[in-house]
Amino acid sequence: MYLQKLFGQRLKDDPKDAEIVSHKLLVRAGYLRQNATGIYSYLPLLQRVLLKISEIVREEMDAIDGQEILMPLAQPKEMWEKTGRYQTIAQELLRFKDRWDKEMVLAMTHEEAVSYLAKSELISYRQLPCMVYQIQLKFRDEPRCRGGIIRVREFTMKDGYSFHRDEKCLDNYYKKVYRAYERIFHRVGLKKVLVVQADPGMMGGRISHEFMLDTPNGEDTIVYCPECDYKANKEVATAQIDGHPEDLKELCKVETPDKKTIADVAAYLKVPEYKTVKAVFYADDKNNVYLVLIRGDRGVNETRLRKLIGSGFLRFAEEDEIKRFGAVPGYASSRGLKTGIKIFVDRTVLSSNNLVAGANEQGYHYINFNWQRDHGLEELSDVRIEDFAEVEENDRCPMCGEKLKVTRGIEIGNIFQLGDKYTRAYDVRVLDEAGKTFYPVMGCYGIGIGRLAGSVVEESHDDNGIIWPISISPFEVEIIALNQKNKDVLSEATKIYNQLKEDGFDILLDDREESAGVKFADADLIGIPIQIIVSEKLIAEKKFEIKLRSNNNRVLIDSKEIRTQVATLVEREYLKYKVEE
Repeated sequence: MYLQKLFGQRLKDDPKDAEIVSHKLLVRAGYLRQNATGIYSYLPLLQRVLLKISEIVREEMDAIDGQEILMPLAQPKEMWEKTGRYQTIAQELLRFKDRWDKEMVLAMTHEEAVSYLAKSELISYRQLPCMVYQIQLKFRDEPRCRGGIIRVREFTMKDGYSFHRDEKCLDNYYKKVYRAYERIFHRVGLKKVLVVQADPGMMGGRISHEFMLDTPNGEDTIVYCPECDYKANKEVATAQIDGHPEDLKELCKVETPDKKTIADVAAYLKVPEYKTVKAVFYADDKNNVYLVLIRGDRGVNETRLRKLIGSGFLRFAEEDEIKRFGAVPGYASSRGLKTGIKIFVDRTVLSSNNLVAGANEQGYHYINFNWQRDHGLEELSDVRIEDFAEVEENDRCPMCGEKLKVTRGIEIGNIFQLGDKYTRAYDVRVLDEAGKTFYPVMGCYGIGIGRLAGSVVEESHDDNGIIWPISISPFEVEIIALNQKNKDVLSEATKIYNQLKEDGFDILLDDREESAGVKFADADLIGIPIQIIVSEKLIAEKKFEIKLRSNNNRVLIDSKEIRTQVATLVEREYLKYKVEE
């Protein structure tokens, strides 16, 4: 490819809306252009990257007996109603009507579609285990688009679905996919990958892991222990949270005029926030109201709370809903409430004594509140003691007791054990040896192809631009011809270009009439791993200069050795991303 004819221009300035490095560099280097919020066009350079990533993913899925298929993006509403997800997924699922007034959705994932297929294609236990996968366009009406192609609405994803006779078979295959994902991420050049326990979320199932790129620009929070193997997304992380026990003191009501927040109350009474009780009222999709009591210095892990109440929807309760149970907003606790409200008490409230809690009276709080003694409830039938405080750095590891650390990460892949949620919903039955039917259990495995490309840039760049691993670089070699006015320079550069193309390499030739500074800057911005510099001076010396983008090392080589030297360098670069068997 001649750079003069390459579709896509380099830009000097960062896009105004770009927050992270990968977004800035991909736009400036001519890889990516925005059409609408979270919707992009992929220019030729990025498309070449995505095709190479897709081929690596395809090879690894085929190696574990995956069979590639392609399922539709547009699906009838009824397919999603069978699993209940049409009703439970909110605005992220894009709904529309076709010309026949039939209600449809744009699929954000394909569990329904693959279960529909499995019902007609899986008949006997002899077909199991079985895994099918696709690399397909999807649409999720994401409310928080950010980071260029890191979080978008329209995206290409590899999603795989496996079917198994039982949980043991699923568990064994799940481990195979886990190892295949590790190989994929190594082959595309990612180094700082963490595997963490995760919340299955809308997918359902009992076990889920996320593969996270450890990076400061990540959108997820990862909790990990440096002393053992514990790693988890903050949404599901647990910890041993130290309490503050002391001898019980007498409960007293004190005036706290116009002090409704934890910060205001703690400052007014001159106590630390961990000596307070926070009362948070929530409501679910059926308008059931819940009171959560938690230590004042802690946030509520709403993911865990949603699981406890068995609802995918959670909102803060309105004032009239709170008052219905005798609670006073801003001054609430369990003491003095009417019966009928469900109460969740975090263990942080039980592990500390003599706390400040609301008195359910305007302008008043209690001091020396101790749950076991002072809850004030006539009966505890609607009370649950649980762990749902958000984990923080330096809490103690639930496995070994050492202090936990917190970092940020980008989710680059996920795997789920789904159980029989979808096969039951679609009545997918398979015959066993005795001719009896059973519901197969499923696994689900996703990788965002575009997100993976953006994550590689996020990890592999410098101040001058992108540094692509050769395994997914749009081209393996860029030839930079300096001073085109000298016909010998362009002639020699073109000769090398043709020779290397003949040898089977992906080559980009910068044939533009630009200054050396512009060409060098653009080459570093684009990020192709091997650069060959051709100039009038070097031709006179029968030399060429080779630069490695990864470390900016430069070497002079004899012009007669160019083909063998490039072949050696390319092979050496590929070896960095080879997976040892």
